[in-house]
Amino acid sequence: MPAWLAELDEEDLAFVKKFLLASGSLKEVAALYGVSYPTVRLRLDRLIQKIRLTETAETDSYVSLVKRLAVDDKLDFDTAKLLITEYRKAKEAE
Repeated sequence: MPAWLAELDEEDLAFVKKFLLASGSLKEVAALYGVSYPTVRLRLDRLIQKIRLTETAETDSYVSLVKRLAVDDKLDFDTAKLLITEYRKAKEAE
């Protein structure tokens, strides 16, 4: 099993399953959940961001912590990216 898949919670896995069974139709997934198309699109975008964050192996404990906070929805993804970028710039300047 890929590491990114193992990092997804049950709710995310259920979403992925419904998405696949709907052949990738966001309209159909929206109907299954009883929500609007933009809501499903936002959910998919956030899931994509989660996967991208978990795919990158990180040895730096600070960057790992920031990524984990973002994946756990304790920090938004844009803020996480900004923190990591600024942290890396500061490390390079040392």
